[in-house]
Amino acid sequence: MNFRTAPRALAAATTALLALGGVAACSDDGAAGADPQRVDVVAAFYPLQFVAERVGGDAAAVSNLVKPGAEPHDLELNPRQVGQVTEAELVVYLKGFQPAVDEAVAQNAADRSFDVATVQPLLDASAGGHQHEHEGEEAGHADETGGKDPHLWLDPTRLSAVADRLAERFGQADPDRAADYTARAAALRTDLAKLDAEYTEGLKTCQRREIVVSHTAFGYLAERYKLEQIGLTGLSPEVEPAPQRLAEVAEEAREHGATTIFFETLVSPKVAETIAAEVGARTAVLDPLEGLSADHGGDYLSVMHTNLETLRTALSCS
Repeated sequence: MNFRTAPRALAAATTALLALGGVAACSDDGAAGADPQRVDVVAAFYPLQFVAERVGGDAAAVSNLVKPGAEPHDLELNPRQVGQVTEAELVVYLKGFQPAVDEAVAQNAADRSFDVATVQPLLDASAGGHQHEHEGEEAGHADETGGKDPHLWLDPTRLSAVADRLAERFGQADPDRAADYTARAAALRTDLAKLDAEYTEGLKTCQRREIVVSHTAFGYLAERYKLEQIGLTGLSPEVEPAPQRLAEVAEEAREHGATTIFFETLVSPKVAETIAAEVGARTAVLDPLEGLSADHGGDYLSVMHTNLETLRTALSCS
């Protein structure tokens, strides 16, 4: 394979250091590079793991740097995880989403990395947002990606494009099985096209089109399916909204007759519950799929289907 030997010297040194520190042996995911019959892939967070597993199939050993139930934005890498990145034959990440991963890739795996943000231009952070007199608010939260929204996987058509490009990268790493990766990407494209059609049909006729969300992660979904997101906070879910912003969102929720305030699985629902109580709405989970919950029992497709049914209920779609 093309880049099976390139990182070995550096990887050996890193592994030795990790062993001296007593951290290599405690890996839950197994040592990177342990299986010579499979391409060793490190995914930066869950949606990229999903695509890598679907495209790689049994020819890939895929590990995820973020554990289920953990919020991926502010991931800090421990020495074992840095070792995983260093030894991987392919690192799939999204530059700008996780600074620690960006740094580890730049230092240890620049020649073996695939940045999914390069597949198609990212949307501006304010895309899909409701236009109102405070329209600059969302841009103020966009520092982490230079004013761009990283949540491209919430548009199934964009994720399909990522899968096609990832198949090409797998083929470069493992030319003997290039056709297999292309075929698996095509199968995933079929599944994602079906999901896209279900969203288009399911959200075509709704009484409302505004979604009030705790975190403006839904710009791609909103743009694709002609919705408008009203966010309590910007791209980072840990940012506490200012009282003025809470008042603005409550006013907009009343204006549009919002019956549901959405929160997500990996962050506290308290702010959403506060707004809901103030405007007489209920709360519901709309999952941005940055990661699976610890007790998930599902995958990208099943969570997206759950999101669709949640949206149809909240927006009174026929």
